Amino acid sequence: MNVFQNVYAYRELLKTNVKKDIRGKYKGSVLGILWSFINPLLQVVVYWIVFPYLMRGTMDNYLIYLITGIIPWNFFLVTMNAGTASIKVNIQIIKKVYFPREILIISQTVSGVINFFISCIIILAFCLGTGVGISIHLVVVPIIVFIEAVFLLGLTFITSAVNAYIQDLEYIVTFLTTLLMYGTPIIYSLDLFKGSKSILYTMIQINPMTTIVNSYRDAFLYHQWPNFYALGLVFLLALVILIFGYWVFKKLEKGFAEVM
Repeated sequence: MNVFQNVYAYRELLKTNVKKDIRGKYKGSVLGILWSFINPLLQVVVYWIVFPYLMRGTMDNYLIYLITGIIPWNFFLVTMNAGTASIKVNIQIIKKVYFPREILIISQTVSGVINFFISCIIILAFCLGTGVGISIHLVVVPIIVFIEAVFLLGLTFITSAVNAYIQDLEYIVTFLTTLLMYGTPIIYSLDLFKGSKSILYTMIQINPMTTIVNSYRDAFLYHQWPNFYALGLVFLLALVILIFGYWVFKKLEKGFAEVM
């Protein structure tokens, strides 16, 4: 319960950090927050050019398939990398002022959620512009976002705390998230591996991000309810990681100022 009491007691600090994360990300740039739209669009264009024949022949609306994979993945990637580095980046404040250190991690996740909802405007615009349309199934999107946010929060509690002691970890995390992208059906369909029944297919299938990305696609692209059973299992996993991650974070936070 202490974590909820701390967050409530320092809610103004949390709000300030979230605003700083969102506004400061593109501070000094001419286009500012518009880069939240431009970056994912540029990624989609690159994949659309580089993989022109990968799935277009066998899949309708491949452009929307790409968008509904890349934008949720960017939410995961950016939040994971920023959350991992958050203790290191704010170490001077940590040394001078007392506040619950978990606020730094939570603010990264909250700002990631806000940026994702902003980016959802792109998904909706393309869905409407290409004739895919929208449906009542979009009401499940906030639930999927919540599950992904819980998953991310648990992971970044662990990686941010360990990174304070082993600062090479943030580079390892960057490599692993890049690798994980290719282990998630973002630019390809899992059906490509279905017939082979290989270990690669099994690994991709049990990847929690596969369930999360597919759930977004069900809501935005296929106009159907996601697999709530699979999504529920991911939520349970996310809760376990969150509880374990917070425990690790609290165990290690006492030495943040000394080791950095």
